[in-house]
Amino acid sequence: MGCDLGIVGKSSVRGVAIRALLRGWRVLLLGCLLVPAAAYAVPIPLDSRMCTAASPMDGPSAALSAIRFRCGEKPAGYQPARLWLQLDPQRYDIRGEAATLLVHQTRFDRLAVAFRYADGSIEWQEVRAGNFGDHWRPGAQIAFTPRDLKTPLRSITMRIDRLASAQLLRLRLVHTGEAGIETAVLGALIGAALTLLLTGAVYNLSLAFGTRRAYLGWQGAWAATVCVWGAIWSQFGLLLAPGLAGTLAAQTCTALSALSILLATLSATSALEKERIPSVLRATALALGIAVAVIGIPATLARGPLIESIAPPLAAAVLGNLVAVLACLIVGARRGSAEARDLLAAWSVPMAALALTQVIDIGTFFWGGGAQILVLFASAWQTLWLSFAASRRLARMRTERDLARAAEARASRLAEHDPLTAIRNRRGFFDAAEALIATAARSQATVALLLVDIDRFKAINDEHGHDAGDIVLCTIAARLAQWESPLCTVARLGGEEFALLTISGVPPVLDFAELVREEIAACDHRAAIGDQRVTISIGVAEGRNRVDLAKLYREADRALYAAKGGGRNQVRHAETVPPPVASAQRPAATG
Repeated sequence: MGCDLGIVGKSSVRGVAIRALLRGWRVLLLGCLLVPAAAYAVPIPLDSRMCTAASPMDGPSAALSAIRFRCGEKPAGYQPARLWLQLDPQRYDIRGEAATLLVHQTRFDRLAVAFRYADGSIEWQEVRAGNFGDHWRPGAQIAFTPRDLKTPLRSITMRIDRLASAQLLRLRLVHTGEAGIETAVLGALIGAALTLLLTGAVYNLSLAFGTRRAYLGWQGAWAATVCVWGAIWSQFGLLLAPGLAGTLAAQTCTALSALSILLATLSATSALEKERIPSVLRATALALGIAVAVIGIPATLARGPLIESIAPPLAAAVLGNLVAVLACLIVGARRGSAEARDLLAAWSVPMAALALTQVIDIGTFFWGGGAQILVLFASAWQTLWLSFAASRRLARMRTERDLARAAEARASRLAEHDPLTAIRNRRGFFDAAEALIATAARSQATVALLLVDIDRFKAINDEHGHDAGDIVLCTIAARLAQWESPLCTVARLGGEEFALLTISGVPPVLDFAELVREEIAACDHRAAIGDQRVTISIGVAEGRNRVDLAKLYREADRALYAAKGGGRNQVRHAETVPPPVASAQRPAATG
């Protein structure tokens, strides 16, 4: 069946991919508008105007006079032999006398064309499987143009060795002066479609790796398969591999066609969540997709009458697969699946195109490209739509991810920061302190802890109210926050108690503590409590090497209470405070 099977289906930088898609689609649309007026072509059906004959392979290949043609009969007995076709170009409505014969390539061993001129001379031109020379044209066509364009043609005779199926043979006559225009425009259209497919394949595969979504991988694989199919079917692949010409290209196209339907089915079904569609419907679509791929194996290898018997079950499997996948998408869309809606919009055109090719003989429509070029254009549309849909979905996912990360960052900040003063709370302080202590241990630096307590803060609240007290706390916290750095962390531990943990890089710790005390005493609180002065007491403790934070905190706390008991508004170092007596009670000095 070769390239005569229809197909269906389904960047590194998103902007580049989208621009390439837009550029290719513009070329595609422009070409669709231009091509109908580009050339004047006449299809040649195997009707009463066509005369046929068959001869054994060992007979003379060029003895036209020995061939007994019968007109108006369907070809028979030609698969293992030679099929002869003869037509009178004057019986076809072709403008002018110079006409180019275009033959849609299919499975055969050799094709020879004889042009008989009005003066009795005969000119032969020939191609064979694996070697089309300069006769191939875009759109899976082979062109034969008579060299003598002035002498009228009396007949055109074709000799085809071991043709797989006459039903797949497509012939057209095109005015020679316009055949070149058709070739150029058709080549541009196919090139644009292949560009879209290749860009879509790369883009979707990159998205699949980036987002780890299986359906994008299947979608990218489908686009790549269709792109390779299009390159081989259009015969552009002959530029790189001339040996593909003919039967090998047709067989490869058949295999890729069946594979693309399976990949498209996998893309559609894997994109839909299991709860969105019934499992029976999903299994049916997959089973029919696999059936198409399995039937495609003998269709790929078949030669002779078998190829015609395979076509009906293959067409039935393709149509059944389309119906099943369409049902999956409709059910998924009705159940709120955004992927199903995107896929349904993308699949609508290729599904209609493929269904049309299965129920209507497109033949030589679409400038000789037939059903294949219709499906290729529809696949390009599908790739364009799905690439935009994937881009939109990716942008939405990134927005949701950024919002989630921002919410997580806010939650983490709230968990480790005091909501009133905006500096670290007790939890945030001990997390940051552990990191500073680890840094100090690596560099053999000294760690100093300053515990700060506001003097007589309870009296401020009682006299001026808690709102005023909160303003005082915020003012002091803002002043303490100026020492926050990679070498110092500041926090509010609770109530009116604050802490600073520093490592090497600050002045001697007692000098630093005195600076802190003086800075806080200089704060302006007039907006909250008038001219009343607010002071602090500070307890200091130091450690080196493997510092135990809990022990360091107990030492600084003991020094703080010594500062409170010693009259407040002062700094005390733990080394200057006698160790507590086991039976003694903790000083009662507070505030």
